[in-house]
Amino acid sequence: MSELSITGRIKEFLPVESGISKKTQKEWQKQNFIVCNNDGYEGKEQIYCFEVFGGEKVENLTKFQKVGDEVNVQFNISTNEWKGKYFTSLGAWKIEKATSDQPLPPQNLQTAEDVIATNVDDLPF
Repeated sequence: MSELSITGRIKEFLPVESGISKKTQKEWQKQNFIVCNNDGYEGKEQIYCFEVFGGEKVENLTKFQKVGDEVNVQFNISTNEWKGKYFTSLGAWKIEKATSDQPLPPQNLQTAEDVIATNVDDLPF
């Protein structure tokens, strides 16, 4: 299987979820986090919801990563079936800060010329 990875900005950390395993009676933890980039059609923002599973991984996620950080996330895709419904998750197994050699997603920022060109008819006089 080929390696799957996404480079983008951490947009949000969702609340930590926890519970007790029915089989092993051990406590588990997981946390989802949102990464966005501008790799969509015509540079539109794409969002991805990744999860990390396990107490140590949950602890390290917010310890070493912050909202707004540029990161490269390596992940696996898995799907589970439950009562005829299917649930797909993106399980992050490696999260690292994006370096200068990795291409960063383009920003949808307007230049001064763009702003002037779009506001030419908006003058009050």
